[in-house]
Amino acid sequence: MPFFPDVSRREFLKLSALLTGAIAVPQIANAAGKEADPAVKIGYLPITDGSPLLIAHANKLFEAEGLIAEKPRLFRSWSQIAEAFMAGQINVAHLLSPITVWARYGSKFPARITAWNHMAGSALTVANEIDSVKELGGKKVAIPFWYSIHNVVLQMILRKEGLKIVTAPKDKLAEDEVALIVMAPADMGPALAQKSIAGFIVAEPFNAAAELKGIGKIARFTSDVWNNHACCVVFQHQKDLDERPQWSQKVINAIVKAQFWMRDHRSETAAILAEDGANKYTPFPKATLDRVLSPNADLDKLYAKSGANIHKNWNNTRIDFQPYPFPSYTKALIKALRETKVEGANEFLKDLDPDFVAGDLVDARFTRKAIESLGGLKAFGIKDGWEREEAIEA
Repeated sequence: MPFFPDVSRREFLKLSALLTGAIAVPQIANAAGKEADPAVKIGYLPITDGSPLLIAHANKLFEAEGLIAEKPRLFRSWSQIAEAFMAGQINVAHLLSPITVWARYGSKFPARITAWNHMAGSALTVANEIDSVKELGGKKVAIPFWYSIHNVVLQMILRKEGLKIVTAPKDKLAEDEVALIVMAPADMGPALAQKSIAGFIVAEPFNAAAELKGIGKIARFTSDVWNNHACCVVFQHQKDLDERPQWSQKVINAIVKAQFWMRDHRSETAAILAEDGANKYTPFPKATLDRVLSPNADLDKLYAKSGANIHKNWNNTRIDFQPYPFPSYTKALIKALRETKVEGANEFLKDLDPDFVAGDLVDARFTRKAIESLGGLKAFGIKDGWEREEAIEA
C-alpha cells in the first residue's frame, strides 16, 4: 500500500472536527433507549489490539450470554471508527485510550471506557541501518495518531536522548530534531522500505511484519517504557451503560471471557485472526500473528541483548491480556498527555483533574464483576489486587 501523507493528515483533521464539535454528529439511533436490546455491533481496526472483541465473536461468547452479535465491522482509520461510533452505527468499539479522553472532555461526547482490550502490544520499529534512538535525530518517525499511547511513549524516549520533537511540517531538520508525522499503520512498512521515514511506532502486528519482511527492526517495546500499559480500550455509549445495565454486563462478560481464553490459547488465537481464518478478521498470515501472540524465549533473549527490552523485572510479554482498567493508569495518562506535543487544540487537558477523570471516564463495574466471576484478578496473572503503581521509565 503506498504512502499518502496528505490522506493521513486529512484523517486527523476529520477526527479533530468530529471530536471538537465542528460538524454536526447524528444522534445515536438504535444504540440506546428503552426499545428491545440491540445486537452487539462491533467496530475494529485490523490490529491485535482488537483481538478480544473478535475472539468473543468467533467463539460465540456473546451468544452464550444470550445476545445477538453481528459480524464485526472492519474500519481502516480512527476517524472512520470514531464517526461510526458517534453516529450509533456501532455500539462496542476499541479506541486508543487517549482518543477517549479527547472524545469525553474535548467534545463532551457521552461515552465511557468499560474495559482494557490488552496490555502492551506496540513497539518502535526503525530502519535496519539505525543502531540507536539517538540516530533518529534529523529524521522523520511515523505515529498512528497524535492522541495515542504511541505518541506519548515515543516522546518520552526521544526526550531522554535529548532530541527535540517537531510536530509541524519543516523543510530542514536540525540534527537534534525528530519530525513526527501521522500515518495509517498499513502505510508505515512501505514508507520505511522506501526510506520516506526512519522509523514508526504502532500497534502489532505491523512491527512483527516489518521484522519478518526484513525492512526494519525493533528499537524499543513500548511496554519496556511503561510497564503493562493499556493501549486500546473498550468504549461504549453512556446511555447503554445507564439504561441497559444487564445488556452491558453481558457484553463485558463475553469480552472478559475472551481474554481469559486467549491467555492460554495464543496460537489458536493467531489462527482465528489470520487472513485464512474462517472470518478473515485481519490481512495477516498466522506466522506474523504468532510472532506477537505466542511466547518465544529465543526472541526474548535477542530483544534483551539488543536493548529493545531493558527492564528485566518487568513483564516482557509482547502482548498480554487482562481487562481491568486500573485507575492509576488513567491518572498517569492524563499527566503524560499534558507533557506530550500534539497538533491541534489540547487546552481542555490543562483543567482535567487526573483523579476525577479516573472515575468519570472509566466505568469499571461491569468488568470487575465479570473478572470476579472467573475467580478474580489472579485468573489473569495479577496477584496484587485492584490497585497498582505505574512503572514508567524511558
